[in-house]
Amino acid sequence: MEANEHEHVIEVTDLRRVYGGGFEAVCGIDFSVRRGEVFALLGTNGAGKTSTVELLEGLAAPAGGRVRVLGHDPYTERAAVRPRTGVMLQEGGFPSELTVAETARMWAGCVSGARPEREVLALVGLESKSGVRVKQLSGGQRRRLDLALALLGDPEVLFLDEPTTGLDPEGRREAWDLVASLRDAGTTVLLTTHYLEEAEQLADRLAIMHEGRIAVTGTPAEVTATEPSRISFELPAGYHLGDLPPLAELGVSDHTTDGRTVRLRTHELQRAATGLLVWAQHAGVELHRLDVRSASLEEAFLSIAKEASADAAATKEYAA
Repeated sequence: MEANEHEHVIEVTDLRRVYGGGFEAVCGIDFSVRRGEVFALLGTNGAGKTSTVELLEGLAAPAGGRVRVLGHDPYTERAAVRPRTGVMLQEGGFPSELTVAETARMWAGCVSGARPEREVLALVGLESKSGVRVKQLSGGQRRRLDLALALLGDPEVLFLDEPTTGLDPEGRREAWDLVASLRDAGTTVLLTTHYLEEAEQLADRLAIMHEGRIAVTGTPAEVTATEPSRISFELPAGYHLGDLPPLAELGVSDHTTDGRTVRLRTHELQRAATGLLVWAQHAGVELHRLDVRSASLEEAFLSIAKEASADAAATKEYAA
């Protein structure tokens, strides 16, 4: 049955991957990706991201569990899945003596219904490099070529493994714009990345992996909401911490002081900031160096990784 626009085009259930020697790199994970969605898979080095993506791409059979891409097993039904997907690996491994155009032409010969090479090279900003040999490309230009080849078959599902590694800030932004336009056109994108700003910018939903397991899933906003927002300011001259409204009434969960500087942490940012500013207005004072900001995905990521490590250590200690 063909997948429609409302279906999950990627479904992962209790997925496991075990390497030689019994090392379990993926430990029974579950997630799904809807059509036309950008889904980011995040995690520290060795978390199991690439091991998971390789199973989705059909490059290996899982040790356990179930994976479906476009309704098919990508390993046993590879012929039904591969023509409808595009893959950008961490390393392309292109023949160094071929030109960019020759590389694209060679790759097009392996793709069903390939788009014109000039079209995909223009998409990634490499049209001016078509006559340049691969060995003469910079690292960022090679990543652009990787992406161009992944787009040759106009895929329904696009797998991007660290797509902007090696790109300069301008190139990274251009890649983001391209991924966003692909999503808007209905392409489903699953990406892994170490750039948390990239995940915040692109992902409709994300999962954070740690030691082969998924620690949390949700939208970037839902994941960052697990961490408190922060407010910092300098106490006005002649005022002390006790002169402020009761912090608990402002929804402040924690606070620290450093000389005259006060730092507040809260899960109710608007309530806390409004209460503080209303107090300052009524007191007729100005809060110098006022800084109000929501938690970042980086903070949530680091907190989740730290908590997951602590839980794993406690489990091992208990088992011992």
